[in-house]
Amino acid sequence: MTALGFLYPGHSAEDDYPRIEMLIDSDIRLPVVHTDIGEDAHRVDALLKMGAAERLSAGVEELRLSGAEAVVWACTSASFVFGWEGAHDQVRTLARTAGLPASSTSFAFAHALGELGVRRVAVAATYPADVADHFATFLKAAGAEVLSVRGSGIITAAEVGTWAWEEVLAMARAGDHPDAEAVLLPDTALHTAAYVRDLEQELGKPVLTANQVTVWEALRLVDRRVNVPALGALFSKEPPVQA
Repeated sequence: MTALGFLYPGHSAEDDYPRIEMLIDSDIRLPVVHTDIGEDAHRVDALLKMGAAERLSAGVEELRLSGAEAVVWACTSASFVFGWEGAHDQVRTLARTAGLPASSTSFAFAHALGELGVRRVAVAATYPADVADHFATFLKAAGAEVLSVRGSGIITAAEVGTWAWEEVLAMARAGDHPDAEAVLLPDTALHTAAYVRDLEQELGKPVLTANQVTVWEALRLVDRRVNVPALGALFSKEPPVQA
């Protein structure tokens, strides 16, 4: 049995995690501990407070008691707003506090692009435009070429959590770029676990979503691979053959 721990801000789309656990259908558990988000707002000042070390550390002991072998801060915006170096500091502090391998959703996106061998991307975000631009800056620091960025102007995670297939598809289509090799949908408040494969079929290219890449990142931290076509190209890629 492998337990992978997630610190999830508030309550919006956390039911993606039991759904993904069922799709994986293995000896892998995905315990989720909720952190205090403070003010529910996609604003830089509120996001910096949401991702503060003391808020993340408050949930660490519960994850340790769950038997988690790694921990991921399951939030994109309250990691990338710290910038490339600041997000590294956030993860290092979390790892020291937890005594476990640690990462965040923002780094999950960066690592997933490397896994797929993708560089040119389009961003379709729920966020206001200025917050979406911070994500693009983070991706560029990771070596990605961001061809387009589309924000949707949604302020609260609570509103994002109400979106269903029609809204998610419309946002992905509007945010796509003809030359993009993949479309990225940040925001762990957005339900996407049930939609990834359908989104890829609609757009004709890999789609990376926040909760999907977060689980993949946790698996990467403990060197586990699973083949789950329902979770898209990222979970269907064959491991490299060693010479």
